[in-house]
Amino acid sequence: MMLSYLVLGILFLIQIGVGILGNFFLLGLYTFFLFTGHRLRPIEFIFPHLALANLKMVLSKGIPQMIVCLGFKTFLDPIGCKFIVYLYVISRSVSLSMTCLLSGFQVITISPSNSVWAKLKIQAPKCIVPSCFLCWCFYLLINFTLLGTMHNSRYLTNNTKIWQLGYCSILTPASFNAALFAVVFSIPDAMCMGFMICSSAYLVLLLHRHHQQVQHIHSSHLSPRTFPEKRATQAILLLVITYISFYSINSSLSFYQFKIDKHPPWFTPILNLLAAWFPALSPFVLIFFDSQVLKYWYALWHRRQCLLCHTVLTHAHSQHSGLTL
Repeated sequence: MMLSYLVLGILFLIQIGVGILGNFFLLGLYTFFLFTGHRLRPIEFIFPHLALANLKMVLSKGIPQMIVCLGFKTFLDPIGCKFIVYLYVISRSVSLSMTCLLSGFQVITISPSNSVWAKLKIQAPKCIVPSCFLCWCFYLLINFTLLGTMHNSRYLTNNTKIWQLGYCSILTPASFNAALFAVVFSIPDAMCMGFMICSSAYLVLLLHRHHQQVQHIHSSHLSPRTFPEKRATQAILLLVITYISFYSINSSLSFYQFKIDKHPPWFTPILNLLAAWFPALSPFVLIFFDSQVLKYWYALWHRRQCLLCHTVLTHAHSQHSGLTL
């Protein structure tokens, strides 16, 4: 059992490192662009909001569970427990909303001029920033009621249910229907998921039609990977499939956790590990499928390698000089 917790702790540490690296890069890059007056594409205003939500998800899930795997259990007081749960639930919902908004805006952007979506091309860029802040405000308010179901230890009675999260315990009245609560709070998420699936399918259909129309103007020796619409399709499909896969598995296991009072001790860490993999991996999909962002990523990585080589050479030269003296 100790070995399994050690392996889980290492996996959480890797996940936190990957998530911080990717999301902090996107968040820092676009924050720098905003402060320097760099002209951004309309769709790029979504990226920092998505990166911020993903970063909060990785930190709120990864750090507490990594501490639990190191042997420190139930180390948070009721206030800290409420804050961590509230932070994760908001970040999870906003991350889904930003992914949904990203998929919908791409549909509007590449829609043909004779489609219904084409009428929104002029107004859509103006609505991106207000929509992002509206999502934050909406989920901040709607999830505030979640705090009311989490009681302090002074309300503990014989009719109180205890939900063990590893790093803390949630106390709820016996009359609290966890399954119904999860279903009601999943309605906005389900609506976003449905819209994202439909818009992504429509987007793939448009790109496929466009690919067939312009295929004859490309040279026969060119690889299909050089088509820009091919790259965009891969990015969208990868984002959607990744989110749907992790979301479906995590939602099913979460429903099982709230429905069943007793489950194996490793169940909660595995559940939290799955919950944070999409926010840890999704920034790299945006980085490596966006040529402009990828250019800055390579520039930063090359500069880091040059700085590391310069430091090593300077240190070696100083040691050699000391030995000569």
